[in-house]
Amino acid sequence: MRLRKDSDDLREEDILLIAKVSDALAHPARIRIFRYILLCNAERKPVCNKDIVAGFDYSQSTISQHIQKLASADLVRVKRENAFSMYFANIGILKKYVDATQKFR
Repeated sequence: MRLRKDSDDLREEDILLIAKVSDALAHPARIRIFRYILLCNAERKPVCNKDIVAGFDYSQSTISQHIQKLASADLVRVKRENAFSMYFANIGILKKYVDATQKFR
């Protein structure tokens, strides 16, 4: 089946966003970590690497790798404060992702 180009409201940038964010959320540990950051941010509690390591049964290096993947998809923003990296969930990119997936149908 061939789709007519003018009837397709799913733009290339939407497709790339869906692929990037879906890839970042493709691992159960990253979903758990992202949700943890999201909930902590909602409660206005700061989140750094040691908080995530304490909350999960993963090594510090594993947590860092997962955070890096989430950050590369813009789901998590990292802000350096002294010797710590503070993590913030990017709700804006999450909303764009949800909107793009709704166009996917």
